[in-house]
Amino acid sequence: MENWPRVDLDPFKDKDQDMCFGCGKANPIGLKLKFSWDAEKKTASADFIPDERMQGWAGYVHGGITACVLDEAIGWAAMYAGTSNVTAKLQVRYRKMIPVGGKYVVSARISKHSSRLIETEAFIQDECGNIMAEGSSTQFIVSERKDVPQK
Repeated sequence: MENWPRVDLDPFKDKDQDMCFGCGKANPIGLKLKFSWDAEKKTASADFIPDERMQGWAGYVHGGITACVLDEAIGWAAMYAGTSNVTAKLQVRYRKMIPVGGKYVVSARISKHSSRLIETEAFIQDECGNIMAEGSSTQFIVSERKDVPQK
């Protein structure tokens, strides 16, 4: 595991995380997703407003960006659940092409939590609640966290 990333960083506070493609504030080409936690629903969510730099087919979000958005939400849900983790497996179902310029919400929640793995599910929905894409993953728990904000 010598080539694993440093996962003891605190994504809630650490400046070293500012270049993360999904959530980093300082990454000039990043998505800059800002997640919040609904402790009652146990769901992490963020707004996602894609622009033309994120397109594959003209006018539609590239499938890789869609997968990245789902993966980022999944990782945040697992962090809010009190773990440092890495994605072991990710499955994506593209239900509808996502037009650039629209406003979407990505959300993720834990479906199963064992001692070493977390299973999750995530959704990207449009403003009417239509599911545009969904994902499921298995997250490998690297360590437990005790410093998780519960907003």
